[in-house]
Amino acid sequence: MDEDRLYHDPELADFYDLENGWERSPDFAYCLTFAEAAESVLDLGCGTGALAVALSGGRRVVGVDPAPAMLAIAREKPGADGVDFIEGDARTLRLGRRFERIVLTGHAFQVFLTPDDRRAALATIAAHLAPGGRFIFDSRNPACREWEEWGPEDSMRIVEHPRFGAVAAWNDVAHDAQTGIVTYGTHYEIHATGKRLSAASRIAFPEKAELETLIAEAGLSVERWLADWEGKPWQPGAAELIPIGTLA
Repeated sequence: MDEDRLYHDPELADFYDLENGWERSPDFAYCLTFAEAAESVLDLGCGTGALAVALSGGRRVVGVDPAPAMLAIAREKPGADGVDFIEGDARTLRLGRRFERIVLTGHAFQVFLTPDDRRAALATIAAHLAPGGRFIFDSRNPACREWEEWGPEDSMRIVEHPRFGAVAAWNDVAHDAQTGIVTYGTHYEIHATGKRLSAASRIAFPEKAELETLIAEAGLSVERWLADWEGKPWQPGAAELIPIGTLA
């Protein structure tokens, strides 16, 4: 898993919150409810920390991310002093602590490009989950081929940046049929200066059957699969693969 400039370059990371609107997203709301009764939460792939901060009221929260640029933004958020932000890789992280809830959202699980990467990330979840605790993560269903909607024409947009003003943004995409890995480019062009910022990101689309096998191998058990962040039960053709589970 290579460093992705989209998250490691401070100029590009500065667009993350503008593009993602965490507070309005259904996964944000679902995870707040998911952690409601928990006294401790581990947010793996916490990014710029919006969810971790929102979860931190009255409980112990640790947010982990491999990108220093994202963590720098997270640590400046109001309420960030209630979160222990740690730079780390979810494949190798070992904190020596266990948590009642572990969340890995924003499709961050898809940055693990190989079965071995995914196996390692799930082992990390198992190593940090308290008895009786529960985990949740999300991955896009490859059967829906969502990447086909990520081309320049479909993705063209204007982002209003507080410092740069109007910024044209778009994506491009390539799918490797042999590996199933999708490479998508993210491009920003600042209207006022013409400066362009670009990054190429790679993500995997593992099948549900593979996830089921790897989850079991990690010593975890799925209680139920969701089809979306509204809480609908999973069925073939659902856009999302969202397991909720515990230690086996």
